[in-house]
Amino acid sequence: MTFTFIFAILFTRFPLSKYTVQGKCRRMISIAICEDESYTLDKLCEKTKCYIKEKNLSADIRTYLSGEALLSAGHSFDIILLDLMLPGINGIETAKRSCHKSQVIFVTAYKEYALDAFDLGAVHYLLKPVTKERLFGALDRAVGNVAKRAEDKTLALTKNGTLQTIFLHDILYCEVFDHRVYIHTVCGDLEYSGTLDTLEGRVDERFFRCHRSFLVNMCHVVRQEKGFVFLTGGYKILVSRRKQKKFLQNLLGFLENEAVL
Repeated sequence: MTFTFIFAILFTRFPLSKYTVQGKCRRMISIAICEDESYTLDKLCEKTKCYIKEKNLSADIRTYLSGEALLSAGHSFDIILLDLMLPGINGIETAKRSCHKSQVIFVTAYKEYALDAFDLGAVHYLLKPVTKERLFGALDRAVGNVAKRAEDKTLALTKNGTLQTIFLHDILYCEVFDHRVYIHTVCGDLEYSGTLDTLEGRVDERFFRCHRSFLVNMCHVVRQEKGFVFLTGGYKILVSRRKQKKFLQNLLGFLENEAVL
């Protein structure tokens, strides 16, 4: 899909309500819990409802017994509590196929899949049995991330007079090729005729020009190694040799400022 770029950054808020988590007002939060063991599913649901009540939040909580059921529901959730060892499609594959906007908290009895989970940008990795304290900590972090997105800046794009806005947090990375700029987001790709230099000047400090052809969103960085940066969803982006030290410094500074404890 091709768009004309409007040089504008808008500050957008969703309709908010009285709910407060870590000092931030909240809107209705959508939560999915996917677990094939009915007993564990009920316990997770019970504890999640307890969290919502204690934090004075409002939430729509839905439960699923398989990855297929979750995906076929066709809903986009703010937060997903996801078992790793599911019948049919496992938790890792389910997360890959679900909307990347979701804050995923993996729940499992197996430690060895932690790296795969965090490569997908998981918020947390909880080992069974899940205690109330650990679940609440993971939900605090997930809700905090939802709060940031709810008050995020946006870019505005138009096509044939129709305006489309993109939350900056939803942008994974941008690249330029053959005088066209491609914006890769969690929901798909957009393109327009322009320069990456101009786009770089219109985004904020969370973006870093790691290569003359790439601009990455540090919100989605999973790890950096051997001249590459890995992003949420498994994307692998080249970091130029002269930018590697600066990128690491900026990334560490960004993570220090953005960390949710």
